[in-house]
Amino acid sequence: MKDMPASLIQPPAGYVDWLTELKARIHTAQQRAALAVNRELVLLYWNIGRDILTRQAEQGWGAKVIERLAHDLRAAFPDMKGFSPRNLKYMRAFAEAWPDAVIVQEVLAQLPWYHQLALLDKLPGPETRRWYAAKAIEHNWSRNILVMQIETRLLERSGKAITNFPATLPLPQSDLARESLKDPYRFDFLGLTDEAQERETENALVKHVTEFLLELGAGFAFVGRQVLLDVGGDEFFIDLLFYHLKLRCYVVIELKGGKFKPEHLGQLGFYMTAIDRQVKSEFDNPTIGLLLCKTKNKILAEYALGDKSQPMGIAEFKLLESLPPELQTSLPSIEQIERELTGGETSTEEDAE
Repeated sequence: MKDMPASLIQPPAGYVDWLTELKARIHTAQQRAALAVNRELVLLYWNIGRDILTRQAEQGWGAKVIERLAHDLRAAFPDMKGFSPRNLKYMRAFAEAWPDAVIVQEVLAQLPWYHQLALLDKLPGPETRRWYAAKAIEHNWSRNILVMQIETRLLERSGKAITNFPATLPLPQSDLARESLKDPYRFDFLGLTDEAQERETENALVKHVTEFLLELGAGFAFVGRQVLLDVGGDEFFIDLLFYHLKLRCYVVIELKGGKFKPEHLGQLGFYMTAIDRQVKSEFDNPTIGLLLCKTKNKILAEYALGDKSQPMGIAEFKLLESLPPELQTSLPSIEQIERELTGGETSTEEDAE
């Protein structure tokens, strides 16, 4: 009689749970091993770069030494990548940009080498680089995401929305809420121009919800669009509803296709009250509102928020400002995009108000 295949043997009690635990431990060990390898590689490259700098400064070695060093290292380690003249020059630039060994060991060694190159190539100074490095570590950004956040100037936009959070939220929630909002929000990924109306933008944001969540930032979870509220027998619809995991509260987002008007906050506040009374649980913090408009007058926005007791923020959103003529003819019209997103229906003039 042949032995039964191992996959058909009935496991003993508790085996499945133990196997799940073992898989998790093995996966964790693999991650730690990969991080340890990366750490040693980054530190090695920093030390090589520092040695090049030192010898060039103290012994007058010229740039040609890097070509010779690349040749000799590749001959000594033929199976090891990373010793091209270009990469050795990056090692030198890396050590020059980060002379403090403590920062390299405690912070930068947590990021892969190609993240380091992005920080060197795309950012001008150490403080800005440290900010993006910390964010990349905190949110586990890939190199592509890091580059995208740098190119869309995340640092300059973070915490810049006009809000009344200091007056309406307790510390430290008010600081966290302020840092969670930006101004302006960049919706370039939608492929829509400034002529797009509110419903078109809303539809496209939902279709591209992954990119939208990335632009909103860490902590936002999508709940729904055109969320129905029944208040006294009348129906109302919230443009976009999110939940913020760190703030532990719902976030109502309303889109306005034109410039900011003070009356917009009345509608937003009404939706926030409805969410607080109908949806929020006793364990949730008060709902936050974010009004996104194409343009705003800063002073007008600050005045409009001045007497509001609910936590609100006002920020602009940016679509594609202009397209080259050769691209304009190849892209679908706003009407075509809207028909696709709404299943053949087009929005009325009332929808765009």
